[in-house]
Amino acid sequence: MTSGLSGADSGLSPHLRRSLGNTGIDVSPLGFGASPLGGVFGDVDEADGIQSVHEAVKLGVNFFDVSPYYGATKAETVLGKALKDLPRDSFVVGSKVGRYGESTFDFSAARVTASVEESLARLNVDRLDLVQCHDIEFGDLDQVVNETLPALVKLREAGKVRALGITGYPLDIFPYVLDRVPPGTLDVVLSYCRYTLADDALTGMLPALKAAEVGVINAAPLSMGLLTDAGPPPWHPAPAAVKEASAAAAALCKERGSSLAALALQYALNADPMSVTSTVVGIDSTATLAKNVAVMMTPMDTALLRDVKAIFKPVANVAWASGKFPGS
Repeated sequence: MTSGLSGADSGLSPHLRRSLGNTGIDVSPLGFGASPLGGVFGDVDEADGIQSVHEAVKLGVNFFDVSPYYGATKAETVLGKALKDLPRDSFVVGSKVGRYGESTFDFSAARVTASVEESLARLNVDRLDLVQCHDIEFGDLDQVVNETLPALVKLREAGKVRALGITGYPLDIFPYVLDRVPPGTLDVVLSYCRYTLADDALTGMLPALKAAEVGVINAAPLSMGLLTDAGPPPWHPAPAAVKEASAAAAALCKERGSSLAALALQYALNADPMSVTSTVVGIDSTATLAKNVAVMMTPMDTALLRDVKAIFKPVANVAWASGKFPGS
């Protein structure tokens, strides 16, 4: 592993590589979240979106995260148009199975097996570096353990998939599954909104995940728009007190000549590189890519970080309900 943490006062390079658990897959500290290419946050210029993928690889960003759920397969389709023009060894691509709509889930062996084949075709690749069971707290965790993952293991053995993972918001889903599958079944977990300025509860689970030799991907470092100057969208599930703290933090950052979004991204990217492999950020254009890479390479203002963390302290790690699993 090449450490991606060169110090909060010196910034990071997208060309650094970190080992994803024991998979032998090396990824950039900044991951390209491709969900915006599916238009899930608004209209996207497809040509610019494709160019952003090509530019990302040139800049050193090699990890691309997507799902058939994003834009009802559109994100995979657009990403695939971009990837077909790139050397296969220049990128690492991960997709997901099990979630296909806002409330459409199917973790059956037959569906996830077909889903992988469909993703391979849309992405124009002959293998997926990573396949993850998507938002498993909305499904039956025992089905994921006893049916979904065994089916995916067969695909891994067949060489169609290099690594397997699970994703979700409640942290307790990770040990629940890890404790019930044979060692070596799970290679990766993806946690979202749980290593942020407002909620870094994931840190408490990192030692156990590291001991289990599982790679960790952190997603949604801006907590789905919560940690931005514009504030969260109306549907955001965070409690009012957390939204109020975020507004206060955004005002402080603006007063200091910075932005809450930039600080939030820097904070996530400066997680312990031995515990968090990559942080996935949504990118929809070359402009967004350039902005995120610039933030990544800029030294973090540790004094501002201290003051912003103080604002969030009264509501730190306050979580919201998600799915069927009554966990954290």
